[in-house]
Amino acid sequence: MKNILFVLTSNDSLGSTGHKTGFWVEEFAAPYYILKDKGFEVTLASPKGGQPPIDPTSDTEDAATEATKRFKNDQATQQILAHTHKLNSISVNDYDAVFYPGGHGVLWDLVEDKTSIALIENFNKLNKPQAFVCHAPAVLKHVKGRDGKALVNAKKVTGFTNEEEAAVQLTEIVPFLLEDMLKENGGVYSKIGDWQPYAVEDGLLITGQNPASSSLVAEKLIAKLNA
Repeated sequence: MKNILFVLTSNDSLGSTGHKTGFWVEEFAAPYYILKDKGFEVTLASPKGGQPPIDPTSDTEDAATEATKRFKNDQATQQILAHTHKLNSISVNDYDAVFYPGGHGVLWDLVEDKTSIALIENFNKLNKPQAFVCHAPAVLKHVKGRDGKALVNAKKVTGFTNEEEAAVQLTEIVPFLLEDMLKENGGVYSKIGDWQPYAVEDGLLITGQNPASSSLVAEKLIAKLNA
């Protein structure tokens, strides 16, 4: 049975605003259940271990989806989430792929986390798929490929757009704009309309534009693992 590693943020602070952030529930729940329902094992990890913070904006009635409703009623999965493994205890050899849910939280911890950077580089060296959705492609900022260049260099990628960041009024709050960073690192960036499902893959790398793209990323990851 194939085992997928999910890496979640441990950061609950939206910069210096005093507001809370974390991971986006839909971006965890939808891929988690798609993979579990297809018979995959899923292991959860975060930099600090334990309960990763949920972005409160993603945990409202307005943001609810079938996957988030299922999660709300799933005590067993909530318990698993409350006890994520510490990221520095993880061995790449134990997993077949890695998946990073997004949410603004990642911008302040996983982007600069040396353990996370090395982990992704090792998944890539071992020819194991790496998947990222919404803000999660931000964690690729410092990740290098086997050629020593940015992992995203010359690769087809997507991620949360400048327009979507402006729509949630956080352009001036985030440490950098994800779309700009991916382009600056040589990524062949593409996008479609705001909040529309969109995911691209290039070799082992799979990226999704926004929360609505979570299921698409998971489906592409399953197809890659079953190829």
